[in-house]
Amino acid sequence: LANGIWGTLAVGLFAVDKITGTATGNGLFFGGGFKLLGAQAIGVVAVGAFTFCAALLVWFLIKQALGLRVSREEEIAGLDLGEHGSKAYPDFQGFLTK
Repeated sequence: LANGIWGTLAVGLFAVDKITGTATGNGLFFGGGFKLLGAQAIGVVAVGAFTFCAALLVWFLIKQALGLRVSREEEIAGLDLGEHGSKAYPDFQGFLTK
């Protein structure tokens, strides 16, 4: 996440039109001002907002269709038993027992 944000914002800092052969404008460090950096920052925020909304929608649909919690009995017994059919730590004496 941080690497993608940095890579996107770095374009607004270090871009040089002469090198890239484009007319997007130079980055902040090469006399381009905040225009390109601002555009890149808006892109980061837009992608972040879209990703958050899409993930929230998927989470809500999964919660409604399948549920996100196990039963209380499975939680107390341990999820290793419910998921895999065996205890992960058979020698461990738990505090909660049936």
